[in-house]
Amino acid sequence: MKFIDLFAGIGGIRLGMEQAGHECVGWVEWDKFARKSYVAIHKPDGEFTEKDINNVTSQELPKADCWCFGFPCQDISVAGKQGGFTNGKRSSLFFKVTGLIRELKEEDKPSYLFIENVKNLLSINKGWDFAKLLIEMDEIGYDVEWDVLDSAQVVPQHRERIFIIGHLRGRRTQQVFPIIREDGETDKPDRSVNQVGNISNSKSFGGNPQVGRVYGVDGVAPTLSTMQGGSQEPKVMVREATKKGFAIAKIGDTINFSQPNSKTRRGRVGHGIANTMTTANTMATLTSDSRIRKLTPLECWRLQGFPDWAFTRARETGLSDSQLYKQAGNSVTVPVIRAIGEQMEFEES
Repeated sequence: MKFIDLFAGIGGIRLGMEQAGHECVGWVEWDKFARKSYVAIHKPDGEFTEKDINNVTSQELPKADCWCFGFPCQDISVAGKQGGFTNGKRSSLFFKVTGLIRELKEEDKPSYLFIENVKNLLSINKGWDFAKLLIEMDEIGYDVEWDVLDSAQVVPQHRERIFIIGHLRGRRTQQVFPIIREDGETDKPDRSVNQVGNISNSKSFGGNPQVGRVYGVDGVAPTLSTMQGGSQEPKVMVREATKKGFAIAKIGDTINFSQPNSKTRRGRVGHGIANTMTTANTMATLTSDSRIRKLTPLECWRLQGFPDWAFTRARETGLSDSQLYKQAGNSVTVPVIRAIGEQMEFEES
């Protein structure tokens, strides 16, 4: 199946779709640093590309079976200003994409639309924004299914995102959700963040996971002290705004320092797993010698399921660590995309 990669970032969706056996025929991304990484990683020689979605015309886009896009979420995310889906300057770019589809002849429309965004899309503006999305999809001829998936099912990071699949009416597309393994089981990673490596790409989702929900990127206060207690295992108390007053981090746990001076935010300690990464370098872990160290850019890319070779290619472009952290935080979790892509087929007539 051929697909177009819109709002492509560093190509996390592309990599997952290619791992599922699909072929990219074009991509659009405006950020110059993301474009550097994208070209280095994917080497898209001869493919259609454009920097700004606003400059794209429907006539110049290559014909594709699927359009993939995680449109900008800054106006929707609980970490942003939440201007809204339809009123926000960036998130409203969704309607630029649907406008392009409206201009296409029926036979040229993609059979699938594959959309990714933050879970807050479901509830912002009391659900009315999501209702507008569904109405727009219906008006351009697509039936819709969606699910909220947690990356923790395939990598050691809690990261809930909504995935929306549009099916063009009249085409024999296949239902995608829920994603369930053949044995009906859902797996959890059994490795700590300190041991994160090349994560398995096996499908391991079952419906809508309820484990470890993450509703925001509120940070934690600075570390208070190390403590040995009755055990020789290093531990750290992390201040949080609860009656207890602190959370305990052990070896392999992660600590999020995105709100280091807050006296009201609840501490965010991930026990053997990372909480949702942001675009800033705010993630740390406790080591066996009782030291707290920040996660490296490579570890953050691994938490998103990128293979090491992809990170190496991006780093060799000369990007700063701050850009590499940002790109990891802005990206999708590759094995999640692969699991969805493997379900996207055409039914036999």
